[in-house]
Amino acid sequence: MKEIILLKYGEIVLKGLNRGYFNSLLEARVRRALKDVRGDFSFDYAQSTLCVYGDEEADYAGAADKLKKVFGIASVCRGYGCEKDMEDVKRVLRERLDGIVGGAKTFKCDAKRSDKKFPLKSPEICAVCGGEVLSARPDLKVDVIDPECVITIEIRDRAAFIHGRGEKGAGGVPVGSGGRAMLLLSGGIDSPVAGHMMAKRGAAIDAVYFETPPYTGEAAKQKVRALARILSEWCGELHLHSVSLTEIQETLAANCREKLFTLLLRRFMMRAACALAHKYGAGCLVTGESMGQVASQTMAALAVTDDASDMPVMRPCIGLDKDEIVVRAREIGTFETSILPYEDCCTVFTPRHPDTRPELAEILEEEAKLDIAGLLERALATDRFERIG
Repeated sequence: MKEIILLKYGEIVLKGLNRGYFNSLLEARVRRALKDVRGDFSFDYAQSTLCVYGDEEADYAGAADKLKKVFGIASVCRGYGCEKDMEDVKRVLRERLDGIVGGAKTFKCDAKRSDKKFPLKSPEICAVCGGEVLSARPDLKVDVIDPECVITIEIRDRAAFIHGRGEKGAGGVPVGSGGRAMLLLSGGIDSPVAGHMMAKRGAAIDAVYFETPPYTGEAAKQKVRALARILSEWCGELHLHSVSLTEIQETLAANCREKLFTLLLRRFMMRAACALAHKYGAGCLVTGESMGQVASQTMAALAVTDDASDMPVMRPCIGLDKDEIVVRAREIGTFETSILPYEDCCTVFTPRHPDTRPELAEILEEEAKLDIAGLLERALATDRFERIG
């Protein structure tokens, strides 16, 4: 008998001839997630499951917590491996039953017999194991409709596995399988959620934070660093770029119509983010914008903003309302950091009456007053990046 963590695949099982590629990415992400967990871990594949074995010093609880944040895994099951023999299965059930059942009062057995040569069929395995459980714990009751605990017995090609109900994994597909994206990361609630959603679809995430010293201070930057660290727990290592827009914002305030400040600034952000994306190999931009949430996120305003980008702009939060985004922020652990009261660069020069139905011609007329290339070049010269995670 050996303790084991079974990582059940999600969408990877549908990848056909590309499945080997996704498997290799997933194993690399699993190894990275376990690099700081106590113990030495090894891996084995068994029919849409990645089996994780640890040595005698292994921290299985800590490993399971880390692995629940690895995209590509549908569920994480802590259990035990044993010989493919009913006597050994019964022995493990007796010895480990309390740990599998926990505080449950009702249970059922669920058998998965992928080795069709095994002498007992699934209903027979369930009957034998259910009898063993009731013999060892007569206080338990069988409930096949809504049990508090499901004891799963898997008869695989090379071994048998026994485990309780698994915990939900991160789902999605492995990070890196969908290319690289540049996230416009503010200190707010929305953009970290957008980054998480894109990583779940396989995008490796880098991020750019726009600051305006002295109008925004070091506390605001530390807040963004903290958000990037939380994201890295899900996404893996990311590069966080910091770019100063102080000259740009002051130039806009001195030369352009106030109601257009936010949109003009957003267009500069898009240009800067595109330049960084091209330089560092990202294929798209990602923002946390949600349709109609603020004046700069109306359909007309988004169209004007997109005009300044020369690559796709992904907005995974576009159809979510604020409550839905907050729920996701709480789930991924960014919400409490996002609501810390530090200004970001978008709020410093917010117009009193922003234009919600801008015309591109109107925007271009304002930009004709500016040295766009020079302002952008000087802003990008302030870029500093650090590895997070």
